[in-house]
Amino acid sequence: MRLADITEALSGTRPDWAHYEINEAVIDSRQVTPGCLFVALPGENVDGHDFVGEAFRKGAALAFVQRDFSGRYNLLDLRSSNTNRNFSPQELPMCLWVDDTLKALQQTARFWRQKLPVKVIGITGSVGKSTTKELVAEVLSRRFRTLKNVGNLNNEIGLPLTLVGLTEKHQRAVLEMGFYVPGEIAFLCEIALPNIGVVTNVGTVHAERAGSQEAIARGKSELVRALPEDGTAILNYDDEWVRAMSAVTRARVFYYGLNPQADLWADNVESHGLEGIRFRLHFRKEILHVHVPMIGQHSVHTALRAAAVGLAEGLTWQEIIGGIQSRQAQLRLLTARAQSGALILDDTYNASPESMLAALNLLEELEGRKLAVLGDMLELGPYELQGHRMVGIRAAEVVDELVTVGEKAKIIARAARESGFPSSLIQELDDVPQAIAYLKDHLSEDQIVLVKGSHGMRMDRIVSALEVEP
Repeated sequence: MRLADITEALSGTRPDWAHYEINEAVIDSRQVTPGCLFVALPGENVDGHDFVGEAFRKGAALAFVQRDFSGRYNLLDLRSSNTNRNFSPQELPMCLWVDDTLKALQQTARFWRQKLPVKVIGITGSVGKSTTKELVAEVLSRRFRTLKNVGNLNNEIGLPLTLVGLTEKHQRAVLEMGFYVPGEIAFLCEIALPNIGVVTNVGTVHAERAGSQEAIARGKSELVRALPEDGTAILNYDDEWVRAMSAVTRARVFYYGLNPQADLWADNVESHGLEGIRFRLHFRKEILHVHVPMIGQHSVHTALRAAAVGLAEGLTWQEIIGGIQSRQAQLRLLTARAQSGALILDDTYNASPESMLAALNLLEELEGRKLAVLGDMLELGPYELQGHRMVGIRAAEVVDELVTVGEKAKIIARAARESGFPSSLIQELDDVPQAIAYLKDHLSEDQIVLVKGSHGMRMDRIVSALEVEP
């Protein structure tokens, strides 16, 4: 992207001198790289405008600002109130004065995406978005130059930041789209213009903000509603909320799942512990026997999504299988060794009832004495009691010992006791430091320890305190 593209996106004018190239955009001055665009987002506690100077010292070429920096830095006035479009040449570094820095970023990303012939694959769902994004990107990269969100840059800030990183060499972009409130995914689709939409599932995560599971389903469906007629909606046949989204899209519908009614389906799913899973893949009259290095039987759905995108894009089975067998696929759940020799399953990235149950199912598949360290699940709204109870009931069926962390997680402990799990094998702790102290004294070599909770609980601190061998 060139400065000329930015000025055209924001003002409709393309100066012939503005040939400076921008390699990426960042909102954190600590992430500045030479030649990048720094977006100064305003804030009550931390205001990006206070770090413009630092960004320039580190090599940023441009900065979006929404207050006057004239006299301190070269400045190009791109505000709507400036009717003078005869922009005179300026030297770098330069501030681009806009009405609203976030809206300027979004408008620039939308312009740049529309200008390039890249095809966009959008991915949303309550559980499994990020792992699906990574695996889809692995599959597509077997043939295409592919861009993907880094980390969890999946919202109204992160997605535009990702799109600014597109180049004319990219052929595909795989974009995770997060959902918090109605209309958010529709807005992201206006920027990204997806050609293919993948929906993983509809759970209860973020119900506190969205209101209900029905509202979450409507919010997720905004992705497939936005697809063009020649696009493809890839839907989870096993989730009734997702399956019903076929009624609201103009695009071709492609189902995946464990049901033979799906277009692409799997059976004979076998878990081989930390060695991955095996399953049989069915598509039309073809049957393939597949082994992938992803942990837990629930991972078969992730593999199916990536394979479905590959089929929609015309890839060969060799390319598809090569992609889904990538060792980069398993992102969220990591393993480590504690000082005692216990194996720690680090699934602390986030938690919902659905992902908690999936993690417990994985724990059940492994050999050893099973200990689950489960923290509060946040933002469940009206599903808070039901969600924690479901996890407690399942934990009672799987684990040999249960440790809960936080006030809400006490519901998990109570449900486990009510299911017949011995109280002597349950520890209810108030916070992470208590959990660290208890586990340091009680872990043994033959244990497998699952650690999981919502990101806000910072359960990752437990793993960091215990692990000696990642």
